[in-house]
Amino acid sequence: MSEKFIPNKLALITLLAASSVILVSMGLRQTFGLFFSAFEEGLNCTRTEFGLAIGLQMLFWGIFAPIFGILADKFGGSRAVFIGFIIFGLGIYMLYSGPNTGIYFQISLGVLVGTALGATAMSVPVSEVGKHFSNEKRTVATGIVTAAASVGYFLAPLFTQYTLGTAGWEQTLKYFMYFILFGLVTSLFILPKKEAPILKNEKNQNFLEAMKEAFSHKGYVLLVAGFFVCGFQITLVGTHVPGYMQDRGLGGWTATIILSLIGLFNIIGTLGIGYLGTKYSKKILLSILYFLRAIIIAIFIFSPPSIYMSIFFGITFGLLWLSTVPPTNGIVAQIFGTKYLSTLFGIVFFSHQVGSFAGSFLGGYFYDLYGSYDYAWYIAIMLSIFATLVHLPIDEKPINRKLQQA
Repeated sequence: MSEKFIPNKLALITLLAASSVILVSMGLRQTFGLFFSAFEEGLNCTRTEFGLAIGLQMLFWGIFAPIFGILADKFGGSRAVFIGFIIFGLGIYMLYSGPNTGIYFQISLGVLVGTALGATAMSVPVSEVGKHFSNEKRTVATGIVTAAASVGYFLAPLFTQYTLGTAGWEQTLKYFMYFILFGLVTSLFILPKKEAPILKNEKNQNFLEAMKEAFSHKGYVLLVAGFFVCGFQITLVGTHVPGYMQDRGLGGWTATIILSLIGLFNIIGTLGIGYLGTKYSKKILLSILYFLRAIIIAIFIFSPPSIYMSIFFGITFGLLWLSTVPPTNGIVAQIFGTKYLSTLFGIVFFSHQVGSFAGSFLGGYFYDLYGSYDYAWYIAIMLSIFATLVHLPIDEKPINRKLQQA
């Protein structure tokens, strides 16, 4: 390659800092499904209530992702992420120190943690890194950041399952505070790009013009619709696989193995898709990813339960877990440029989190209503087919604003 992958020290520091932030934030987020049994026993929490809390978490994550994206685009990603970790710590502290029931449970685990994730998890760190890299290198760079989330996905469930068994759920949440403190310090090193690679006509575009332009572009609307599916599926798995595996007669460590394998193999998946995004059409890659998800989910739920099928699901679904993020973020930057990338991707991510709310809540609702998660899995498969088709008409070409103004 003619140009260096790391263009300068600012890009390297930001890449490392954003990767550390996402490792902590997404790693902790991935563990909450493991608490369902402790919350049932210790707090008399139903699966609908637990699913609602996680659903609110996903919804507020989505609501605040574009808000923190606006803050990041205007004042810098470091400030947005720092504020997010303050809120994250407050939510975890309230969860283990307060009454822990009813509306208090929904506010701490749902509203506050979800709001914090809007700044610390995925959209802002990924987009801030994307601003430092050219279009040719961006999917690889964002793939590295997303892969860091996978490292968190792999390590955090193992740590959490161990401490839940040895120290209890309250002490486990106290341990989480040390990781949040690390993320708080690391966020200070998400640095702005001094000279953003934007076009002259892009410099004159204001926020409202950018929003109007995006929502008048069919490809952007289709991306928003498609990312709903990703959110539904990964939150259904992350939240309800522990209960699903228990109902199928397999122990709690089986779910931990699935979640850890998802994290481990998503490292390969996100780095691989980041590389492929530099060679092939990003929209075609997204269609392939969603089609494969439909096949893997169907094999998983229609096959007899076993440790081998659990390993198969963890590996194969892990390869696809967050692999949708680099090409989705890459398409937004490729079409519209990077000036409002954190905001525009934050809006796409809001759709992801609306899907996450639906996946989390409906999983628990269907279980309490029918005693089974099956209907939620069926919806996940149908949505995969929808996402496979909806990405195909997207026009990935950059917008020529000079031509539009003329």
